[in-house]
Amino acid sequence: MRKELTIRVTGEAGQGLKTIGTLLCKIFKRAGWNLFANQDYMSRIRGGNNFFQIRVSIDPVYCARQKCDLIIALTKDSIDIHRKFLENNGKMVVDQQKFGFENNEQFIDVPFYSMAQEIGGSDIYMNSIACGVASALAGVDFSRVKQELEKTFGKKGGDVIEKNIRTASLGYETVGQIGDRSFTLEEGDEKGEILLNGHDALGISAVISGCKFYSAYPMTPSTNILNVIVRYADRFNIVVEQAEDEIAAANMVIGASFAGVRSMAGTSGGGFALMTEAVSLAGMTEVPVVFVVAQRPGPATGFPTRTEQSDINFVIHAGHGEFARAVFTPGTIEEAFYLTNKAFQAAEKYQIPVFIVTDQHLADSYRNVDVFDIKKINTERFIISREDSAGITDYKRYALTPSGISPRAIPSWINDVIYADSDEHTEYGHITEDADIRVQMVNKRFLKKMQGLRQEIEPPVTYKTDQAEIILIGFGSTFGVVKEVCESDTKSRLGFVHLPQIWPFPAEVFKELDTKRMKLLTVESNAGAKLAGLIRMETGITVTGSILRYDGRPFDRDYLLSKLTEEFGDGSSSISES
Repeated sequence: MRKELTIRVTGEAGQGLKTIGTLLCKIFKRAGWNLFANQDYMSRIRGGNNFFQIRVSIDPVYCARQKCDLIIALTKDSIDIHRKFLENNGKMVVDQQKFGFENNEQFIDVPFYSMAQEIGGSDIYMNSIACGVASALAGVDFSRVKQELEKTFGKKGGDVIEKNIRTASLGYETVGQIGDRSFTLEEGDEKGEILLNGHDALGISAVISGCKFYSAYPMTPSTNILNVIVRYADRFNIVVEQAEDEIAAANMVIGASFAGVRSMAGTSGGGFALMTEAVSLAGMTEVPVVFVVAQRPGPATGFPTRTEQSDINFVIHAGHGEFARAVFTPGTIEEAFYLTNKAFQAAEKYQIPVFIVTDQHLADSYRNVDVFDIKKINTERFIISREDSAGITDYKRYALTPSGISPRAIPSWINDVIYADSDEHTEYGHITEDADIRVQMVNKRFLKKMQGLRQEIEPPVTYKTDQAEIILIGFGSTFGVVKEVCESDTKSRLGFVHLPQIWPFPAEVFKELDTKRMKLLTVESNAGAKLAGLIRMETGITVTGSILRYDGRPFDRDYLLSKLTEEFGDGSSSISES
């Protein structure tokens, strides 16, 4: 029996690869195993080549592997495209009759198409056959497969459920008759965890954090946040508006927040480009808003369904003029959950726009995680209460204070008039061109608030930074792969720094590093080494180098290890897996 297994299911868009993948994730989780699953899909409704890959292990896993032990190919083209990713002793599950292939020692022959037609009457039932095949090879009891099929197709009626179970059973039995036990995993112990991807966690956290208005124009890979919040909208009295464009979405959330409700908008780089004028409006009017920017490769439409980390400078500097902001860059499902809550708290406390920067890899990758600790969620409202509002007179919306934060009243709760203006304004909100007031307001909106935000920076995650020879530095979704590579280093040469918040920049952690003794390498999914430039700009430290990937695909463990080997040549022999 083995401790780890990587399975890739590949075919074309329209064959239900996500259905197969998520079903297998649920089955493997129920079997008590840890998993990390990621998707690779083209920007098309039908055709092309997509895959869903699941890394299953007895031990916790945080990233993908490049090589696969099992590849289930649902189209003929998939065989040639993916064969190079097969481990030396790996196998491809193919329909040799349908694809016209002769017997090959790398192949496990399963007649998907004829089975699906014979029992289900449609090729779509290949999904369930693939689930049966993968489960049998991994050593999952069929009762778990049956249970998940019943849950998944429960609303579609008894006939559909029965056909899916029968086709899955046939796939399971077909592989069982072959008797190949080389892929069987050690038994796991179900731990009562939950299975989520990054944007599931982000959306759920927004709901729990008290978000009452969400607006967005659908744009990959941010759209799932919209889907998640819609799912809970009726239950938690949330208004969800699919706007006509991103300009409207951004201005809607500003209006909703001005009216007193916690509000959020989600988009990707191209959509955020349209939102930037509204970002400045939020900065000038001191309205708390949370923006999610889910990165994908650009410029323009770029690779709509793939991943990159090239927009951090854009987000940090988005909008004209100077005003305070915070930028969070979660790297795990857990961070996506807890940092979303922190984003809402920071936005409302400091009355600023706050940004959560994700990417396609984090958005669409699944992991089993511990149930979130709701006690850590803070929902304190930084507003004048309804009771206290009743007696307020001579209200100054932009009152000058030592912290730069003015007492915030909600329209309709207060009897006095609230003035808000996108022009420069006085403490009352009246337009002014007075030079002294201008200086005071810039100090208030920008310098004083930034000073407060710097006191509350989410601390970087560090590992062996006091003893390692090489420190890998990353933000966002590179965390999992950097963590695994460093922890597998048998000679303790490697350490890492992960930044869950990138603005205000956590300069102190870098000033503490002994840069004369150790090499600093950033690990980034972009071509311009954006993080390396940010470190230099904010600390004066020039990193030794950067390991970059910008082909639209995420870092995986094997890729990063190979790049480290290239970087350090023969001297990297001690950077190895345990």
